[in-house]
Amino acid sequence: MIAVSLAMDAAAVSLGVGTTEHAVSLRPKLRLAFHFGLFQFLMPLVGWLAGSTIAPRIATFDDWVTFVLLAFVGARMIRSGLSPHIVSYRTDPSRGASLVLLSVATSLDALAVGVSLALQRVAIWYPAAVIGVVTATISFAGLLVGNSLSETFGKRMEIVGGAILIVIGLQILLIH
Repeated sequence: MIAVSLAMDAAAVSLGVGTTEHAVSLRPKLRLAFHFGLFQFLMPLVGWLAGSTIAPRIATFDDWVTFVLLAFVGARMIRSGLSPHIVSYRTDPSRGASLVLLSVATSLDALAVGVSLALQRVAIWYPAAVIGVVTATISFAGLLVGNSLSETFGKRMEIVGGAILIVIGLQILLIH
């Protein structure tokens, strides 16, 4: 259940990216899904290693960083969906800095889960592996669904995808 809940941010981002022209072929889909899964695997490890010493510092800003990154990407997608001349991702989000930013933004909550698991003295390798595999799988499915919706509804899906990202960012702020 933890793995599925942690994968929801990556699924929403994948759905949004799937509505763009950058994630049509198999290669960028695999790259995005792999990196989302990899970061979701690595962040609990880092959180577990950091343990309780860094937990108070993470708790004060991780939700805001996640919100700002998701809102920025979401706003760009909405702007692109509203204007036929604007592209939400000028560069391929499955490459370079965009890929790293999206991967970090969707995996910050996994860092906190790693800290929680350390405080509960839970062995980390198995949970981290499950979180990574589940995230990669759900992300890939989100990309496929985004592609399908984009083919059916066109640029309007970029508006929906952007709104989903902003709502998830707001939800993270409100819950935490």
